[in-house]
Amino acid sequence: MASVGKKKFQTPHTYLIIFGIVILSWLLTMVVPAGKYSTEVLNYEGKNGETQSRVVLKENSFRYMYPVKEEVLKKELSELLSQDDLLLRLEVDRTGLADLLNKSDDITIDELASVGLEESELYDLYGNSIYDTSQKLHKTAKIWGTQDHNGFGFLNYVFEGLVTGDRYGSAVGIVALLLVVGGAFGIIMRTGAIDAGIYAFVSSAKGMEHLALPVIFFLFSFAGATFGASEQVIPFVMVIAPFCVALGYDSITAVTITFAASQIGNACSWMSPFSIAIAQGIAGLPALSGAGFRIIMWFVITSLSCAFMMRYAKKIHQNPQLSPSYHSDAFFRGNADLDKEKERPFLLGHKIILIELLLGLVWIVYGVMAADFSIPELASQFFVIGLIAGITALGCRLDGLTANDLAIAFKDGVSDLAPTAVVVGMAKGILLVLGGSDAGSFSTLNTILYSVGRLLSGIPSIFGAWFMYIFQSFFNLIVTSNSGQAALTMPIMAPLADIIGVSRQVAVLAFQLGSGFVDAFTPVSASLVGCLAAARIDWSNWAKFQVKMQGFLFLLGTVFIVIAIAIGYQ
Repeated sequence: MASVGKKKFQTPHTYLIIFGIVILSWLLTMVVPAGKYSTEVLNYEGKNGETQSRVVLKENSFRYMYPVKEEVLKKELSELLSQDDLLLRLEVDRTGLADLLNKSDDITIDELASVGLEESELYDLYGNSIYDTSQKLHKTAKIWGTQDHNGFGFLNYVFEGLVTGDRYGSAVGIVALLLVVGGAFGIIMRTGAIDAGIYAFVSSAKGMEHLALPVIFFLFSFAGATFGASEQVIPFVMVIAPFCVALGYDSITAVTITFAASQIGNACSWMSPFSIAIAQGIAGLPALSGAGFRIIMWFVITSLSCAFMMRYAKKIHQNPQLSPSYHSDAFFRGNADLDKEKERPFLLGHKIILIELLLGLVWIVYGVMAADFSIPELASQFFVIGLIAGITALGCRLDGLTANDLAIAFKDGVSDLAPTAVVVGMAKGILLVLGGSDAGSFSTLNTILYSVGRLLSGIPSIFGAWFMYIFQSFFNLIVTSNSGQAALTMPIMAPLADIIGVSRQVAVLAFQLGSGFVDAFTPVSASLVGCLAAARIDWSNWAKFQVKMQGFLFLLGTVFIVIAIAIGYQ
């Protein structure tokens, strides 16, 4: 009787991971008391000389949520009623406050807020004297409920998370951006222009072996940096793997110059709507800001990574048997039809669409850097680029496309990114379970941040930022969705950056470097596994090479984080 083999471990879906975190977060609120900070508005000069403002934490203003000492509070408020100037300055409803003092029930902080007397103002006036500091209170959500019906319950985290925010940030604005961008790229991919361009280059590269690998590497790195190429790389690996083996290299080289290159580009991106735009939106930064530094970083890291890859490729070219994938590459070496690839025409319409796409990307960079375009403008730009590509495809009669075909392509593109959009809302729900991300409201999250801040207090800001980078790298071993990781971690990392004294731009930088590089290594990445399957490589063989490259990339990431802090990157 044949023995039944053990079932292979299956990595939980991102939705399951988030649901598990929601449950743990809810239980955590029962253990960790709620806390808050006082905040103030800081005015500063923008890049065009205009006055801008930002809400920041007041130093040493953290306190826990305590029960109110009713007798002390009523005594202080009674005295406050006689101070007309102070009531006027605080904009307190004198009549409403008097009515609260006359009622027989206890006065709550929420009732005081309704007459214009916020908790932060009470703390500024009386400190902890109005609180019973012997008992720290918890802020735990109900099991079920809505904001409008009996209060928020953690089982409603998906809906409540999706409807938070506004058109400029998390979660509503980012969800809308993802759906529009997905539809636009659905149209662009349906025209076949990107496929035809890549295949045309691969075909013409034969005879230029010394140039083919670095050019392909830079192309895919640019694709990762601009539109977050990931699973889109899989079909190209199917062509480039036999191409590389035919040139005397190996399939590991093929996956490196395609998928690994795209993730390096993604890690250094200055404009990806799926990673940096989401992270910056959650961190309260202008969408795609700080692009100049990131463009330089992308070029430097891509160049050095390409050199690292070429060193490996040269060694394999001299002795193919040194390759960890040497035996599996026998499939490609034994293929008698390597040089008889299917003809893929690169038509005039394809070329026009690629030129339009390039001009569109330049337009986006200009809008972000020079015109202060934000999420609404960015979504519209991508839509226009997709629309023009579709019109061009119809005019040039590419592949017999019809207007209905393009509409379906837009729908399919939206469908492809709808799961990612839901992740943004679900992850936002985690924050709601933890009490919200508002530093000026009592929440378990604020207490966690305060505790981590105290743990990191006194250490140089460089080490604090490095800790963020390490955390994001390890976190990406489990959650490989860049948008999902941004939604999960940036609400914690952004305010933590304020506490340890580094800019939020540096916190976003640590996120994107950690989440991007490790995507090319982690075995739970569906896109990586798909590319390895297309190249017939076992992950263990891939890891033998990639672990060395990951060490090299981690070193480069550390260097750029140090540089960012040294120059005061904002």
